[in-house]
Amino acid sequence: YVVVLHTNDVHGAISGYAKVAALKKAYEAEGAYVLLMDAGDFCQGDPTVSVSQGKTAVELMNMAGYDVTTLGNHEFDYGYDNLVNLSKEAKFPIVAANVLYQGKVAFNSNQIFTTPSGVKIGVFGLETPETATKAHPAKIKGVTILGDKSMFDCAQAQVDSLKADGCDYIICLGHLGIDKESIGNRSTDLLNVVDGIDVFIDGHSHSTMKDIAEVTDKDGKVNGTLLTSTGTKLASVGVVTISPKGKVTAMSAPTEGMTAEDKDVAARAAAIKKEIDDDYGTVFAKTKVELDGVKGNVRTHETNLGDLITDALVWGAGKNGTKVDAAVTNGGGIRATIKKGDITKKDINTVLPFGNTLSIIKITGSELLEVLEASTFCTPEAIGGFPQVSGIEFTVDTSKAYDAGDEYPGTTYAAPKSINRVTITSVGGKDFDPAATYTIATNDFMASGGDTYYRFINATANYDLGIAMDEVVMDYVKTVLGGTITADKHGQPAGRITVSCR
Repeated sequence: YVVVLHTNDVHGAISGYAKVAALKKAYEAEGAYVLLMDAGDFCQGDPTVSVSQGKTAVELMNMAGYDVTTLGNHEFDYGYDNLVNLSKEAKFPIVAANVLYQGKVAFNSNQIFTTPSGVKIGVFGLETPETATKAHPAKIKGVTILGDKSMFDCAQAQVDSLKADGCDYIICLGHLGIDKESIGNRSTDLLNVVDGIDVFIDGHSHSTMKDIAEVTDKDGKVNGTLLTSTGTKLASVGVVTISPKGKVTAMSAPTEGMTAEDKDVAARAAAIKKEIDDDYGTVFAKTKVELDGVKGNVRTHETNLGDLITDALVWGAGKNGTKVDAAVTNGGGIRATIKKGDITKKDINTVLPFGNTLSIIKITGSELLEVLEASTFCTPEAIGGFPQVSGIEFTVDTSKAYDAGDEYPGTTYAAPKSINRVTITSVGGKDFDPAATYTIATNDFMASGGDTYYRFINATANYDLGIAMDEVVMDYVKTVLGGTITADKHGQPAGRITVSCR
């Protein structure tokens, strides 16, 4: 029989790779033909992988015996050239049929595996077209990621080609997800159009089997295709079984209950963690409150951690000679919560892992209003572009529909035809003026048009101070807050953003 083990959105949870490796060996010892796959986002999420720009992740995946992977949007965080270098170090093929570089498929479209008994399994990969704005646009010049109908046509062509090559089973290793934010480019959207995929292994939305069950038929299928995903950070390993009679089933195996570990992988992961802890483990401050960086919170409403970071950006800009009216950073760039107690450099780097730098832009009030309307278009549903702010007070009326116009060039996001959800009360402590020009501190990703912030590209001034965001936040906590974050200053969100459904 055939067993396909799969992971997705590991995001630096490297200790789990030893269990994944042991599980593969256990199934092989039982006589199964085993393929180990990953559906993307293995390069980023924790300093153990982000400091090396993904190199340590690839090293451990080589050791664990991965057979094939696709790309997540975060594989592009450190630029296309870095990703090409990683692909050369990988002992497994990278498949991503819809990722083009200068018009040609950048890596591999697909890979065919043949079992000892002659069963042929075709695997092709798909990357979310949201990468165009979820990765730093300036770092992926020349890269095109097919989306919408072009992606569907690409997928159908892959299925037809693999069938023509005699494949008995076809697996799509995708990083599309099922989030409402991604409507039009989700795995479920694709599967309602594309025929002939036996199993779609998904990533991007960090969805569990329970989440998948809610968007599929009772048998876990969409248009005849079994859809599966296994959460994030190796909390579980996905197990797809193809019986000798051809029955295909999917389950999720929690890693918490697994005791077996590959000793070599475990030892290398521990050594990598020790290197980071020795470098990043020094305590530099304390917090008396938990700082909320929960994914579902920073992408839907104001949090105290969002306030802290943007306050630090305003201060950091001023310290470096630029007085700003306000600051905006994207909720999707805030990746972790900070618990009460000691704070280390590693904690801050885990919250802000992208190596983003402090940038300054000048835009009009009307442009700022457009940006806030666009970046909350699906609120209260989560969106990575959700603005955490300092120096701005605004309201989002979610009872009104977003008036979608044409897509911003090169993005998957629609510009607003009219402004009917967002009202700005004040900027920089003064009444909002749509005709005024405001100086805004942000990050280099957004200043380059990342997420929903295409309008920032048109700013009358747009320059990067070249100072790392995590360093700015650490300096702010040490200098302005005296090394202690207290309840009276940051215990609760400051009330800058109101999300209403009147």
